[in-house]
Amino acid sequence: MADLDFAYDLTLDEARRRSAMVTAIGDDWDPGAALAQEDQAYDMLYAGLDDEQQRIYDELVAAGVLPDRSVGHVAD
Repeated sequence: MADLDFAYDLTLDEARRRSAMVTAIGDDWDPGAALAQEDQAYDMLYAGLDDEQQRIYDELVAAGVLPDRSVGHVAD
């Protein structure tokens, strides 16, 4: 069987996807508020951990599985 080399340009599909996403988000979307709500949700998720849960959480942060929320973070 011969090797087949082909290429598919995803530029048009990516432009359609982005356009659909922006349309779906709407004009009233506030990215700052969305990030603040996400931070609040994470704070609520990891609040009130017992000692064992906190130990596991700390191990996961140290292993890089979960982000370290005690330091500021910047989006990639």
